[in-house]
Amino acid sequence: MARRFPLLLVALLLMAPALARAAEDQFFDSDGVKIHYIVEGQGEPVLLIHGFTANIDVQWGLPGIIRELAKDYKVIALDNRGHGKSGKPHDPKQYGEQMVEDSIRLLNHLKIDKAHIVGYSMGGFITNKLISVHPDRALTATLGGAGWAQADDQRLAFLTNLAESLDAGKGIGPLIEQLTPPGKPKPTEEQMSGINQMIMLMNDPKALAACIRGMQALAVPEAKLKENKVPTLALIGEIDPLKIGVDELEPRMKNLRVIVIDGADHMNAFSNKAFIGGLKEFLAANAKNPKPAAAAAGSN
Repeated sequence: MARRFPLLLVALLLMAPALARAAEDQFFDSDGVKIHYIVEGQGEPVLLIHGFTANIDVQWGLPGIIRELAKDYKVIALDNRGHGKSGKPHDPKQYGEQMVEDSIRLLNHLKIDKAHIVGYSMGGFITNKLISVHPDRALTATLGGAGWAQADDQRLAFLTNLAESLDAGKGIGPLIEQLTPPGKPKPTEEQMSGINQMIMLMNDPKALAACIRGMQALAVPEAKLKENKVPTLALIGEIDPLKIGVDELEPRMKNLRVIVIDGADHMNAFSNKAFIGGLKEFLAANAKNPKPAAAAAGSN
């Protein structure tokens, strides 16, 4: 059964669109790169930006986040370039800030002036960069599983090994090891093989390597954190190794609220009830046009 589990998981993930959402696939041209997105629900716009190696359905659909938010909001979710059904360039220069601009171009394409921006992991770092360079486009920002990315952060040195591993067709082992909480067992060789099979089946490793090499461009200067005017929420698992970045962000960033999810790590925090609960509460508290109490109660 253990050997069959990765194949069963792959089958489930391939079925994810049918299981997770009813919205139709849409595409637009983002400066020469095809970007896949979906729109579901009505209300104030909420833009969802997924993490590395994920996609719309895995990050937001299967955990029920799109379904829950679409009760009250116009939910927009995109596959980041290099991921899902979007284009997959192999040039690192096509990533980094270009991923921020994809979100802005999507809002422009949909004729949306401002939106609530919600990102997880890599998507959280993209969100933080977005509000530092385009603060006028965000009603709020939510950094899920992400903190402060510094240009000279030596803890990110493992990204070089990750890019080289992907280029060599060896998978995302360095990332899995980095995201395993201290004191928790790392995946066995067999489990790692299954994870890598799944990742390789669903992704282009050369595009993922290029994406990793472009991520340093998502660093945000401390001065930008101190002048932040966008209401911002950080949602982080208690044992997520990336929590240290949130700990460093908290005393520096203005207009920041932090929610720590008890017992959660990087790989499961976004599917925790406390994640969607905290997110919905934050969005409602910062809605530009809040729903009347009776209408809000009726949506539950």
